[in-house]
Amino acid sequence: MARQWRIEYKGALYHVLSRGNQRQPIFRDDNDRTMFLDIIAEASERFLIEIYAYVLMENHYHLLFKTVEPNLSKTMQWIGTTYTRRFNLRHGESGHLFQGRFKSIIVGNDAYLSQLSYYIHRNPLRAGMVDRLADYQWSSYNAYAYKKKKPDWLKTDLILSQSGAKDKHRAYRLKVQRYSEEKTKIWEDVRHGLIYGSETFIKKIRIRFLKNGSEAELPQHNRLRRDMDREDILRRASSAINCDPSIFSKPGRLPEAIKKKRDMMIYYLWKHSGMNNRQVGEVFGLTYSSVSKIVKSFRNENESNRELVKRYEDVISQFKV
Repeated sequence: MARQWRIEYKGALYHVLSRGNQRQPIFRDDNDRTMFLDIIAEASERFLIEIYAYVLMENHYHLLFKTVEPNLSKTMQWIGTTYTRRFNLRHGESGHLFQGRFKSIIVGNDAYLSQLSYYIHRNPLRAGMVDRLADYQWSSYNAYAYKKKKPDWLKTDLILSQSGAKDKHRAYRLKVQRYSEEKTKIWEDVRHGLIYGSETFIKKIRIRFLKNGSEAELPQHNRLRRDMDREDILRRASSAINCDPSIFSKPGRLPEAIKKKRDMMIYYLWKHSGMNNRQVGEVFGLTYSSVSKIVKSFRNENESNRELVKRYEDVISQFKV
């Protein structure tokens, strides 16, 4: 089984998810949930982590936190091992409780952290566990939305300060209520299953942490290694086919010859850059569905038009990743 690539450094922000083995419950009652939160409190002091948000579901949990020291793996290993041991002792059981390795996403900055907190807090609502998020007590939502008493280890100021409103708790509550379509958007914006942040942040991660050559057991590392900055790849692609990309944003219908060049660039970016349909569309001022149609059409024509295939191969050889 491929390992998840762990990027660790001082002050890193993470969204962490861990599920029960074979998706079985990891919390059987409120005593289990209280025990888990006690362990989180211990971990925050033991490993110097700042916890911003959490939700405990039946068979999984989400955490949002910062590691003051580069110790994500040690922290999560201790949390998983400690809770499993105490859970098994309490219920008279043995064996694994969690499903393999925990999943983690590194977060670019405070604004992205806020977006993830909205997603995390809406989990009980999406799962149909409650009709109102205020009725679910096993998350940090009420501390944010209604200024309810919170444990000392839960740090809410950073995310609440993002609103800039006088009543930060009401502003947060309204944000969460309006954030009903966040799941699709968030997971589209998570690059390589690893990073949730801006292109600038992704570039910094690439420069700082990528190793030379492929890592057979780390597919996320390899995808990021192949990824290129969108401006750089667009510049190189434009140069290769002798076409100024600014022409694509001009009003009016594109001449057929220019349209062919645009479609070739769209197909190349879609296939080789690691960008999704929405991100490719942003480059050319097109919608997600328009990019999808262009890719499908170009791919179909590529299969039957030898001349187009040769031209495409000649062009991409000049700027291949």
